[in-house]
Amino acid sequence: FLHYGDLTDTGNIEKLINPIKPDEIYHLGAQSHVRVSFDMPEYTANVDALGTLRILEAIKDSGLPIKFYNAASSEMFGSSAPPQNEKTLFHPRSPYAVSKIISYYTTQNYREAYDIFACSGILFNHEGPRRGESFVTRKITLGISRIKAGLDQKLYLGNLEAKRDWGFAPEYVEAMWLMLQQPSPDDLVIATGETHSVKDFLGESFNYAGLGDWQKYVEIDPRYYRPAEVEVLVGDSSKAKEKLGWEAKTKFNDLVKIMVDADLKQHNPKV
Repeated sequence: FLHYGDLTDTGNIEKLINPIKPDEIYHLGAQSHVRVSFDMPEYTANVDALGTLRILEAIKDSGLPIKFYNAASSEMFGSSAPPQNEKTLFHPRSPYAVSKIISYYTTQNYREAYDIFACSGILFNHEGPRRGESFVTRKITLGISRIKAGLDQKLYLGNLEAKRDWGFAPEYVEAMWLMLQQPSPDDLVIATGETHSVKDFLGESFNYAGLGDWQKYVEIDPRYYRPAEVEVLVGDSSKAKEKLGWEAKTKFNDLVKIMVDADLKQHNPKV
């Protein structure tokens, strides 16, 4: 059943938790676009940092034995040297990342202070056909679909040199669930352990779609550059493999194919 809620409304959160009495809460709500967080820093902090605090305070006050999963982010590592794991120092490079660090430590604090089963998954980029259309992977695959359908001629992007650890979202959701099934809460990095640039994603996806050289279709728009860039993110999820038995199964090229196929069907139903 869908309940309406708002992470900026403390009373609303309390009114949802108390009658529903959930066994588990998966806190995925956020202003989650890194570039947008530079334009809306205060709103991002209110939702991403204080939103987590509001949920945890509501759990504490309810007295219910609720297990809480907090969606942390690989962006918290920022410019720290890769590969990044649970012991890597945070060096945030955006208001989004700063807010997620507050959220991470708030979760840790409520776990230690109030004995709440609360943990954070530090998930590296998890992609799929449901990814928001303003995120670079989905923007690329959707752009390919529109180009092939004759709706667009060009795709406009920002920094093509950024390298990310891209995995398949459904597998990462399984890791979230596994974290709440453990005897005790812990914070874990969830990642593939591989890194690829935006250029790599372009090359793989345009070739797979049969369009050939992506450079014929892609233009750089400076508006998409971030004031402070994160150059390389690649996660070490060996702790998650040890504790959860989890590891990424879908490889980079397969992820690209899944996303391209899904968007091609959207504008080219016969594909």
